[in-house]
Amino acid sequence: MMKNEQAAEILQDIFQQAVDSARPGPVIPLALPDKPKGRCIVIGAGKASAAMAAAVDTAWPDVDVSGVVVTRYGHATPAGRIRILEAAHPVSDAMSETAAMLIVETLRGLTSDDLVLALISGGGSALMALPAPGITLADKQAITRALLHSGANIKEMNLVRRHLSAVKGGKLAALAQPARVVSLIISDVPGDNPTDVASGPTVADNSMPGDALKVLERYGIPVSEPVRYVLTRPPATPMTLWNTETKLIATPGMALEAAAAAAQRLGYTPMILGDAIEGESREAAIVMAGIAKSVKQYGHPLKGPAVLLSGGETTVTVTDGKAGKGGRNTEFLLSLACALKGESRIWAIAGDSDGIDGTEDAAGAIVYPDTLARGKLNGLNAADYLDNHDSYSYFHSLGDLLMTGPTLTNVNDIRAILID
Repeated sequence: MMKNEQAAEILQDIFQQAVDSARPGPVIPLALPDKPKGRCIVIGAGKASAAMAAAVDTAWPDVDVSGVVVTRYGHATPAGRIRILEAAHPVSDAMSETAAMLIVETLRGLTSDDLVLALISGGGSALMALPAPGITLADKQAITRALLHSGANIKEMNLVRRHLSAVKGGKLAALAQPARVVSLIISDVPGDNPTDVASGPTVADNSMPGDALKVLERYGIPVSEPVRYVLTRPPATPMTLWNTETKLIATPGMALEAAAAAAQRLGYTPMILGDAIEGESREAAIVMAGIAKSVKQYGHPLKGPAVLLSGGETTVTVTDGKAGKGGRNTEFLLSLACALKGESRIWAIAGDSDGIDGTEDAAGAIVYPDTLARGKLNGLNAADYLDNHDSYSYFHSLGDLLMTGPTLTNVNDIRAILID
C-alpha cells in the first residue's frame, strides 16, 4: 500500500507542473505582438503582472519600453524599465487607487505609432482601483468586503466592480487611443471570458449598471446613495474600442492539461472533471468525494490507479459571524475529508495557483486517509472546524498545509484527487 509520503510527493509534483505551465517567463515571449514604430507603454494589474512585465523587459531590449504595473504585496519582482507597484488584495487600499491614477497618467499623449501592452491577470480588480465619479474608495471597499462574505461568484463580483470603476470594463483601453492596445491575459476565471479577468480594463463591456445593482440586491448587500446613483443612471453610449487585440496566454484549462500530462508520466490515468467548477466549496467537495469512491470501488467513470483533476473558483459563504481562518481550497479539503470518512487509498491536494488561498499564507493543503484520525488524536473535531470556516487552523495543527509562497502567476485553483 502506498505511504502518505509517497502520495504527497506525487500530488505536489502534479500541482507544481500545473503552476509551472502558467509561469509568465516562458509564455510571454511567444505571445508578444510585432514591435511598434514608436514607444511601448506597458501597463498591467494582477498577481502575475510583475513577472509578466519582467518577461517583456527582457524580451524587448531594443524597444523603447516604459510603463507602470501593479501587483499584490509580496508579489513584486524587478522589471527593468517598467515601474512595479504593490497594493492590497482582495480589498483595495490607497495604493490601489494611486496605482490606477499612475497607470492612467502613462496613457496620456500617445500616438498611433505607439503600442500599449496591457498585462492582465487575476487580482487586478482589487489592485487597480479608481472609483467612478461620485463614489469613493471607501464605498468600493465596503461593497467588496460584503461580496467576499456573501457567496457571490467571481463573475458577479467583477460585474459590480466594472460599474463602480473609472478604468475597468474597457475604459482603460479607451484612454489609450489612438495607440494600438494588445492585452496579454493570464485567466483565473471560470469560462476564460476576458471581460471577467481583473474586471476587463481593456475589454469592451456590454453589461448594464442595473445588472450590477441586481447582484447587490440578490445578496442583500446594503447600497449607499452615491453607489445607488451610479448604478441607476441612464446607460452611457455603448463603448467602441478599435485597434485592440486580446490574447489569452495561460488559462486554467491549459494548467489542468499540464497536470494531466504529469499524472500520466507518473503512471496514473488522469480525468479532468472541469476547469470552471463553481459553487460552495464544501458542497463541491462532497460531489468529488463521491466520484473518488466510485472510481475506487467500481472503476467508474475510470479505472484506477487514477487522478481526478479539477479547477475553477468555488465560494465560501460566511454566516452568523463564523469567520475563522481559511480559504476556499482548505475548506474544500476539510469537507472532502469529512465526506471520505477515512477511506483508504485516496489522497487529495487543492491549492490556489498564485500560492495564497484567501488571505492566509498557504496555497492550500493535502488530505490523507488518516486526516480525520490524526485530528481526533489532537483533540480536533473536523466538523466543528468546517462549520466555523476555520479549515486553515485545522490543517495547520496537523502540519498538512501546502506552503509554496507567491508563485507570480494565477490560473485559479488546482485540485487533484489520487486513487491508488
